[in-house]
Amino acid sequence: MTADHAFFNGHNIVVAVVTGIIVLACVLLHYEVFSWLTRALARLHIRIRRRRILLLIFGLLALHVAEVWLFGIGYFVLLDDRSFGRIHGSGGELLDLVYFSAVVYTTLGLGDLIPAGAIRFLTGTEALTGFVLITWSASFTFLEMQRFWKND
Repeated sequence: MTADHAFFNGHNIVVAVVTGIIVLACVLLHYEVFSWLTRALARLHIRIRRRRILLLIFGLLALHVAEVWLFGIGYFVLLDDRSFGRIHGSGGELLDLVYFSAVVYTTLGLGDLIPAGAIRFLTGTEALTGFVLITWSASFTFLEMQRFWKND
């Protein structure tokens, strides 16, 4: 197999497909939670300001935690078969991989756990996805706060 065709081995394709499914699930989940939050915030009366902000922030935190867990479960499932790679420094336990996912998703990049093998594609894509979704949440929060202040 030449270097040009290295992507087309079975392990890389499986990792790419699993990555695509997780990213799709995260983006759809993000959109649906935003839709729900928009409706829920609109139903709260203006005089209950603290509840609106708390619902918004805790809702977004729960959303991001759920997305980190989706990626963490993806690592856990893929790394059950060592041929997809491994995470150096991890015992391969679910909470280790959720921790790794949180570090990657937030683009913190501590470097205490290091991916090797095909699983690196999931890692790189998670960092990009996390960055985009966190930015989307910041924009959503800004727009909601503008509405909140405008109705003040």
